[in-house]
Amino acid sequence: MLNKMGLKSVKTKDLKLVLGLVHRGELECPITQIGLAVNGVLRLGDDLAHLRGLDEAGVRAVLIAVIAERPVQRTP
Repeated sequence: MLNKMGLKSVKTKDLKLVLGLVHRGELECPITQIGLAVNGVLRLGDDLAHLRGLDEAGVRAVLIAVIAERPVQRTP
């Protein structure tokens, strides 16, 4: 089921985690529930539903764009 919030509800650290998995070739695209489970991130399955069906380039592009649009969180 697609989340009406898109990727807005996914924490930035989780988006970066998924991007790293894709970058290292540990999470194959198109993203599947099995691929998420194998990599220990099945909990993100519903939230990442918008990425299903995209090839690796598409997943990378979306994740990089979403991460780039987020405000930078600086730690004191």
